[in-house]
Amino acid sequence: MKNMADMENPVRFIGAGPGDPELITLKGRRALDEADLIIFAGSLVNPALLAGVQARIFDSAGMNLDEIIEVIARAHGRGERIVRLHTGDPAIYGAIREQMQRLDDLGISYAVIPGVSSALASAAALNVELTVPEVTQTVIFTRQSGRTPVPEAESLRRLAAIGGSMCIFLSVSMIEKVVAELTAGGYPEDTPIAVVEKATWPDQQVVRGTLFDIAAKVKASAIRKTAMILVGRALAEGKTAESKLYDAGFSHEYRRKA
Repeated sequence: MKNMADMENPVRFIGAGPGDPELITLKGRRALDEADLIIFAGSLVNPALLAGVQARIFDSAGMNLDEIIEVIARAHGRGERIVRLHTGDPAIYGAIREQMQRLDDLGISYAVIPGVSSALASAAALNVELTVPEVTQTVIFTRQSGRTPVPEAESLRRLAAIGGSMCIFLSVSMIEKVVAELTAGGYPEDTPIAVVEKATWPDQQVVRGTLFDIAAKVKASAIRKTAMILVGRALAEGKTAESKLYDAGFSHEYRRKA
C-alpha cells in the first residue's frame, strides 16, 4: 500500500531525448537537477545531460534488472528523489514495464516523463513529414527480428503490406535482411529509404537511397549501430497534395472557407 509521502515522491522515468541535450523536456531537466539519485542508460544517453547535477549517478549499462531495482529500493527507503533516465522516449523499446512491475511488487510509486523519440528526431534530420495527404496516414514503429524475436504477425514482411511510413529501430546491422523483408512484403525497389545514425548528436550521419541500393550504401558507410531506418513513400522528394487544414476553400470550427 503506497502512502501519501510515497505518492508525492515517485520514481521518475524520464525520456532523455535522442541525444541533443536541449531536446529533453523542461520537466525532465528539472527532475534531473532536483534528483538525489540518477540511474541512466550509459551506452545511449548523452553524458552532457548529467553535467552539473548533484545526484549520485549509476550507469545501468553494466547492471541487470535485480541490481537496478535494488539500488532504487534502497534509495527510496531513504526518501531520496530518484530518476531513471532512458534514451529517447521510454515508451518505445525502453524496457520500463518490467521495472514498473517490480516497483508495483514493492509498493513504490512511479511516474513517466516522456521524451523525444529517435524516430521523430530522425524525421526532423531528414526534413520530412511522415504522414502526407494522399500518400500515407500511417506510421509504424517496429524492428527486425533478431536475438529478441518479433511476433510473426508483426514481421517486417507483413507490415510492409500496409505501405505506410515505417520507422525501424535496432536493425541497421541487419540492413540486407531488412531490405529483403520489405521488398518481399510489397514495397517497390524504388521506395525511398534513409538511415540516420545518432540523430541530433554532433556526429550524426545520414544515408539516403532506395530499397535497391541502401544496403550497399550503408555497408560503405561507417554506420554500424545506434541508427534509425525510415522507409516509405512519404520520404520521396517533390510536391504532393496539400492538406485541408489550411486550404482556403475548406471550412472548419475556427475558419470559414474563402
